[in-house]
Amino acid sequence: MTELYADPENPVLPKSTFQLDLKRAALVVIDPQNDFLHPSGVSWPFFGESVVENNTVSHIGQLFEAAKAADITVAISPHFYYPCDHHWQFGGPLEKTMHAINMFGRKGQFTVEEFEGSGADFLEDYKKYIHDGKTIIASPHKVYGPETNDLILQLRKQGVSQVILAGMAANLCIEAHLRELIEQGFEVVVVRDATAGPRVPEGDGYLAALVNFRFLAHGLWTTAETVSQLKG
Repeated sequence: MTELYADPENPVLPKSTFQLDLKRAALVVIDPQNDFLHPSGVSWPFFGESVVENNTVSHIGQLFEAAKAADITVAISPHFYYPCDHHWQFGGPLEKTMHAINMFGRKGQFTVEEFEGSGADFLEDYKKYIHDGKTIIASPHKVYGPETNDLILQLRKQGVSQVILAGMAANLCIEAHLRELIEQGFEVVVVRDATAGPRVPEGDGYLAALVNFRFLAHGLWTTAETVSQLKG
């Protein structure tokens, strides 16, 4: 961790008192997809440096493995765009960019034509965890948060009230999911090195996210800390 991202030496806010209860916890991984996490992905020029620095790909894999070993609920909140979505009449700057570069693009809701290995597909190393018949693959969120998909319903149906949150991207979908999950009454821990953010002239998205995580999340853990907690 670089000094830029280190926690303050003398924080004003109190320390986290969050305690993980495996009986009601879930690992939720946001957008574990090629367009974010693979060097061939369309967003790699913006996110790649942060992904590599945080060892994000490996850390997400470690979380999958530990969560499966702990036999807790695992859920994926993916991001897919279908042809109809490209006819939206308005959107923010990033939405417009994602549509322009065909990020998370799929041929349609009811086809997997050209999906395998595409930017919208899950990272190959994660498929053994995601396609095990137990992992919840929520319907796609369409902008940043889970308000547009069934993730929260799926978690409620599993009796989940604590969420370990990881995936992409820190200042976008992770933060949006964090905020909505908190509003919905979940306790949420963010795994700080199992995510990454964009570095662009507009700013360092990972740094922006860390600042907000410190204010909002019930816990801010490393992957090593999380894996240790999952082992009980």
